[in-house]
Amino acid sequence: MGDSLMAWNGISQRAVSDVMEKRLQVEVTDRSLSAARMIYRLPISGAAGLSIPKQMPNGDWNAGDWNWVVLNGGGNDLWLGCGCTACGRKMDRLATRDGSSGAIPDLVNQLRSKGAKVIYTGYLRSPGLGSPIEYCKDEGEELDRRAARMAARDEGVFFLSLADLVPHGDRSYHAIDRVHPSVKGSDAIATRIVNLITEVTQAE
Repeated sequence: MGDSLMAWNGISQRAVSDVMEKRLQVEVTDRSLSAARMIYRLPISGAAGLSIPKQMPNGDWNAGDWNWVVLNGGGNDLWLGCGCTACGRKMDRLATRDGSSGAIPDLVNQLRSKGAKVIYTGYLRSPGLGSPIEYCKDEGEELDRRAARMAARDEGVFFLSLADLVPHGDRSYHAIDRVHPSVKGSDAIATRIVNLITEVTQAE
């Protein structure tokens, strides 16, 4: 579930979910959609997936149907939703400082109530060579901190930071827009997710 971080490269079947399925050798369902937001009010397009909470499996899914849910989101709410003029208020609506409430923790709690373990991933950082998200670094760091506090409240929730994934000056992890992941970037994100799932599963 999530936005373009997850969905990018899906046309060529090399999105994060495609790599996960290949590496884990299990069926992976991808419900992510580019431009999706955590807070989204329009009903029709929201139901079509632009609302990340509405990407959840049907409301009647049974406990145990999903072992893991990999989730991201919030970047479009901050970057597109507030226009860099009200990020503080939007950040609080996404997740409070202690990670106890907000759109992201509320969704995670819903997923956990069904018995699934949840991985919430952070975002890629700019390669430092000019990018539309260059000036959102502080907001990205703060969202990561809040997500980490959220995860610390529940042993079945894991925050996976991507802040250190892209070496400074390395364009190869990004698509040409320097915002979305390249094929290499999607592969690297998926590898971290697979490693985390494998580590947790083996420890059980």
